[in-house]
Amino acid sequence: MFRWLLILLGGLLSLVLVAGLLGPFLVSPGPLPGLSSAAEAALPESRFLTIPHDGTDGLQIHYLAREQEGVEGPVLVLLHGFTFNAFTWNQVMDDLGEVGRVLAYDQVPYGLSAKPVRGEWSAGNPFTKAAALEHLFAFLDAKGVEQAVLVGNSSGATLAMEAALSRPERVSGLVLVNPWVYVNRPSFPAAVAELPQLRRLNLLLARRMGGSGALLDLSYHDPDRITDERRALTTLHTRVRHWDLAWGELFVRAMSSPVDVSAHLADIRQPVLVIIGEQDRVVAPEDSRRAALALPAATWVRVPDCGHVPQEECPEAVVSLVRRWLQAPATSP
Repeated sequence: MFRWLLILLGGLLSLVLVAGLLGPFLVSPGPLPGLSSAAEAALPESRFLTIPHDGTDGLQIHYLAREQEGVEGPVLVLLHGFTFNAFTWNQVMDDLGEVGRVLAYDQVPYGLSAKPVRGEWSAGNPFTKAAALEHLFAFLDAKGVEQAVLVGNSSGATLAMEAALSRPERVSGLVLVNPWVYVNRPSFPAAVAELPQLRRLNLLLARRMGGSGALLDLSYHDPDRITDERRALTTLHTRVRHWDLAWGELFVRAMSSPVDVSAHLADIRQPVLVIIGEQDRVVAPEDSRRAALALPAATWVRVPDCGHVPQEECPEAVVSLVRRWLQAPATSP
């Protein structure tokens, strides 16, 4: 009897192993059908420009702008977080536009920006941290911006800090909204991340996360505040051809790209405002406060009754805090 039990268990383990090895190949690598171009999915306020990227004919960037004549002040460049897009800032842009020039763009491959897939570049991978920095500075160059205050939410705040470290002369100040700094996630060698099974599984994860906008609910303290319009804006990318394949490439790259900005916070010398949603369920509020205390020239403030995306859930508070900080002599960029 025991012998037959061992045989049965061995058979079950073999089935599990085969399923693990072959199951991911059931995920179709083909593009989702019936999708359109970014131009066809664009909204009335959408704008586009093309930036250079080695090994391509250029990457199309979608952005929003508030540029009022006669307004003197800093250029504010708004950087969204993981799975979001430039429209996450649409409730604060008009008011911030009263104190400066305001630009928000979709990082590749989010929103309506370029969605390169494997075979469309012959040089540097467009989904690396280095590429994201190159795209940011190329966007600034295309818009004629010599120096900017970078306003970043979550992983957008990480990008802002990396930019301040990489080219400090281009960054006059930082506003970090629930910054994604102390990340506890495993990273894998690139050869492992590129295994066919993991590539298919990452594609499946990208389709699930990107198609549902699942992170949106988690990012609000009170998900009942999320309107149908907001859900549609957050998932705007799902109208665009190849969005899932590009997101899958991004997820594969992320597996082998550790977030290590926490080791360099003391080197960021620009004035910094850290805005912390008290009910953030994505980044622990204490982690954001810890990051603020590690930055040499930072002030921090908590926003009550607000989660991971205060610019959406508590826009009036964000506008008030940013404007006050910009006008303060001790922290003015």
